[in-house]
Amino acid sequence: MTLSPKTDDRTGVPLAERLRPRHIDEVIGQQHLLGPGKPLRVAFESRQAHSMILWGPPGVGKTTLARLMAEGFGCQLLSISAVLGGVKEIREAVAAAESSRLLGQTSLLFVDEVHRFNKAQQDAFLPYVESGLFYFVGATTENPSFEVNSALLSRARVYVLQPLDEEELQQVFERSLAALEAAAVAFDDEARRELLGWADGDARRLINSIEITVQAARATGRERIDAQWLAQTLANSWRRFDKGGDAFYDQISALHKSVRGSDPDAALYWFCRMLDGGADPRYLSRRIVRMATEDIGLADPRALRLCLDAAETYERLGSPEGELALGNAVIYLAVAAKSNAAYKAYNQAKAFVQKSGSAPVPLHLRNAPTKLMKTLGHGKDYRYAHDEPDAFAAGERYFPDGIEARFYEPTERGLEIRIREKLQALRERNKR
Repeated sequence: MTLSPKTDDRTGVPLAERLRPRHIDEVIGQQHLLGPGKPLRVAFESRQAHSMILWGPPGVGKTTLARLMAEGFGCQLLSISAVLGGVKEIREAVAAAESSRLLGQTSLLFVDEVHRFNKAQQDAFLPYVESGLFYFVGATTENPSFEVNSALLSRARVYVLQPLDEEELQQVFERSLAALEAAAVAFDDEARRELLGWADGDARRLINSIEITVQAARATGRERIDAQWLAQTLANSWRRFDKGGDAFYDQISALHKSVRGSDPDAALYWFCRMLDGGADPRYLSRRIVRMATEDIGLADPRALRLCLDAAETYERLGSPEGELALGNAVIYLAVAAKSNAAYKAYNQAKAFVQKSGSAPVPLHLRNAPTKLMKTLGHGKDYRYAHDEPDAFAAGERYFPDGIEARFYEPTERGLEIRIREKLQALRERNKR
């Protein structure tokens, strides 16, 4: 997040919005990009706009920088949120940019959460970026190497934004108090440290928490804020979350990681926190099923069936009775043996196939339903595994000619212990 020391009297406008800077000199943080001689500072000073991807965590100034660029480069600012928008919004932005060009004005298109757009939607920007209809600025909290199409990525520079450090957050703190005219409300040192730590480099989170705390203190006539009162105030204010906002994804991340970390108590806590905050149990059931396939895998194949049964139980019973079935699934996943071997194997095989091309199926593995196919050698010398000892054709090859790969490596946990032993024995027989 970035701040301006200037304030205004817009009633109902959040403090974080009121404190947005009007010039890059008012920005707090990101000096590796905005300091003297640094890339974005040079771009601003030379007024040389270019397309870019701003990659960084929430609350570090991605949206603010896009607004400052549009103003600094003399562009019309067009904004799209990939969370809420789609093809219709993209078309409207293109039409607006075309109209502005007829009037001799260049446009800057800012796409927030660009990683939420699918490949086709991201591809829609390419011809207009290439033609110079607008400068493209995408903001993302995810690694653009994985979440932004390579074609779009090649046409934009990537700038990595960093969380604010403690000194920078201190500046945010002081400016927020000044803007709120909160001289009569004093934070003790421990409360201040708690707020800075809780913000975790996110200035918007810090500003919002300060605003909430000061408002609560004024409402109760409190002049001094200590850590205990602060914790109670923030817990009451942040318990519920915006289903499309940072708190929502922070909590689903905490649930997933608690399951992965085999902590049933923490997993159940986050599950109940999300239900209490208004999360859709159907969404949670989908995430629970994913956990079963991604983090439990073949170490305990029963987990997936149990999670699917829990999801079906919820559909039949609804709330609140059906939520207990989902809670059972969360606990089971947390205590189950863990393996991501199948998950990793699938991703590796998928990447391998995309890179290795379309190798022909070996003749002995091809189907031969007609006489011609048999004459051409389809199916010749294929060994039917069930006719072999232990139903295993030792030494038989199933990869295309010239290709050899190994993707699945079972762990030494749960059922995969037995799977690992079996595969090792079969591989020894293949060698012999």
